[in-house]
Amino acid sequence: MRNALAVTLLLSSGIAMADEGQWQPYQMPSIADKLQSRGIEIPAKQLADLSQYPMNAVVGLGYCTASFVSPQGLAVTNHHCAYRAIQFNSDAQHNYLEQGFLAASLEQEPSAGPNERLYVTEAVTDVTAEVTAKLSDDPLTRYEQIDANQKALIKACEADDNYRCSVRSFHNGLEYYLIKQLIIRDVRLVYAPPESVGAYGGDIDNYEFPRHSGDFSFLRAYVGKDGKPASYAKDNVPYQPKSFLKINAGGVKAGEGVFVAGYPGTTNRYRLTSELKFASDWLYPTQAKRFQSRIDTINAMGAEDEALAIKYSGTKAGMANRMKKLNGLLDGFRATDIATIKQQREDEFRAWYANQQGDNTLVASLDALVAEQVQQIQTRYYFDNAQSSDLLQAAIALYRLAKEQQKPDEAREQGFQERDMKLFAAKLTRLDASFDKRVDKTLWLADLQAYLAQSNRVATLDAFFGDKGPEALAAELEGFYAASELGTQDKRLAWMGKTPAEFEASQDPFIRLAVALFDTNMALEKTDKTLEGKLSIARPAYMQALIDYNKVKGLPVYPDANGTLRISYGMVDGYQSRDALYKQPFTKLDGIVAKHTGVEPYKAPQKLLAAIKADDLGQHRVASVYQDPRSWLCRLFSCLDKPEDFNSVPVNFLSSVDTTGGNSGSPVFNGRGELVGLNFDSTYEAITKDWFFNPEITRAVHVDIRYILWMMDKVDHAQNLLDELELVN
Repeated sequence: MRNALAVTLLLSSGIAMADEGQWQPYQMPSIADKLQSRGIEIPAKQLADLSQYPMNAVVGLGYCTASFVSPQGLAVTNHHCAYRAIQFNSDAQHNYLEQGFLAASLEQEPSAGPNERLYVTEAVTDVTAEVTAKLSDDPLTRYEQIDANQKALIKACEADDNYRCSVRSFHNGLEYYLIKQLIIRDVRLVYAPPESVGAYGGDIDNYEFPRHSGDFSFLRAYVGKDGKPASYAKDNVPYQPKSFLKINAGGVKAGEGVFVAGYPGTTNRYRLTSELKFASDWLYPTQAKRFQSRIDTINAMGAEDEALAIKYSGTKAGMANRMKKLNGLLDGFRATDIATIKQQREDEFRAWYANQQGDNTLVASLDALVAEQVQQIQTRYYFDNAQSSDLLQAAIALYRLAKEQQKPDEAREQGFQERDMKLFAAKLTRLDASFDKRVDKTLWLADLQAYLAQSNRVATLDAFFGDKGPEALAAELEGFYAASELGTQDKRLAWMGKTPAEFEASQDPFIRLAVALFDTNMALEKTDKTLEGKLSIARPAYMQALIDYNKVKGLPVYPDANGTLRISYGMVDGYQSRDALYKQPFTKLDGIVAKHTGVEPYKAPQKLLAAIKADDLGQHRVASVYQDPRSWLCRLFSCLDKPEDFNSVPVNFLSSVDTTGGNSGSPVFNGRGELVGLNFDSTYEAITKDWFFNPEITRAVHVDIRYILWMMDKVDHAQNLLDELELVN
């Protein structure tokens, strides 16, 4: 095992150690030495330039990452990121989740669905001064001013409606950046292996290693004949990206430097220890229990109806992934006393700050606001869940839209402006693909019963359901679904143009409930905004002090993840999972056969098993995944105790890059900026990295590009797509 003293020192030291950091592209030159030490040859200045290769080939899906890999707009991402597109095109007759899908020509590529988008980030501009200029000291007014300033910047940025712009907060409101993204509105499904490949091992293997998942799929971006983004149309043409990734068919070896570019969702590394304790002690256990109950319900109902199972497959997969992550966080908090580690660091900072300022007023103020926020979350939790029905959510959104449309566009809440209407309508349309009233009713009933069983009650909701026992409540909900027209797509869409008065006169039970809840929800929203206004003063001030503290210690600081484009670097490396168990960084085809039972989730397709049995590896065979032990890059335990031969195709591999949710589908690059894999998961021990990065055990899990190429070549015979790729060695 590695030096225990080094580990102890690393855990008790400051931030940005080892391979830690989800860096903004513009920060690359400031860490050029770290990149070079990992063998990243591509210039840091080039990585900072979003107009240059490879960053201009990395795109967002809004919830995952993808990258262009051909001049014809072909993009690769994870299978689980393309899940909605596969589900959208599946039914009981053509279940592409089960069978897989491959379009033999452009004409056979179907729409990925009305909600699917590709976002190409073209510019990131510091707008801190514009957002924070002349802000009021009144919390609610301050919140509204920040919101108005952001909307004004977005409106100016979106003068061309082919672009989607957003203003994102960095360092907890200390900085703001304007993100400008080209929107590709016509996205099509090209190639996806069956789920038995894309999610081999299912929830059992989720967050685990060794792993043997072919978590990849291909999409394609289309535009109008004029080359500009357009909604889906049969005569649209493939988008021609400014660049596309070169693919290194030779892959990587243990000890080589790699980096990842993508859109990580959320981390909480600069949050207070009290916030971690609240998440660990109350929020995560409560959420995990609810997710498990909902998954059990969907499984039970889907077992009796295949069409229903297909409709809710994406919803269930998302909840299962979230639930396992929550359980992993809880296990991680128990296995490593992260709260104590964070508290120690926090105490050291607070002592330094008190010495610098003469008091701890700032810290005490933030402590009080965080306590207030925790109280709000707990008080609201069951009431918010009690509004979980998809049809009720649609009614709430539609009535809010009618109210917002009474205001000038610039005064409307974000999400209800004219810029949002296409996505608003698409969301209403998309509901049909993942909705069944039987499931929705059962899930909503469970949330209502949980709400009625606790003490934080709301009079408005109680007026509808508060005096009903279980049987009466179930009968009441049955009446809701029977009397509502919102289950019909055309009826839902028709409400987009109606006035508040028309909603208030409606007898649709979901609309009646939405109207009744409106004032309560708006009052709670005002309370939230007021608190956010207070936090918009306290958190940035705290963050600035924390940055100053780390500068004194000589440590750079990266922002918490917030869904914006980031770069992380590291190396291909295994890790010490527990006593006497070192996990090597690569898995191979043999592991698929070894795990295969013929029963899900270990039911590999016969054509894949046949190719492995026939040893039909072709040019994809890899003799060794380890470097010469004498190499200066070979600093791994695995290099000192490596197997003699690999002699297979690498399936998945580990690296020390810093990733989180949203990085799914992110391209993994070698030191020259060539594609060598796709990020898709983390190891179970690494789940706590959303709060704390431990470089000794934090590993990301990637699909090896050599497995993807072998699948395309020897198993699914996707020669038409292979011909599009630029392969190098």
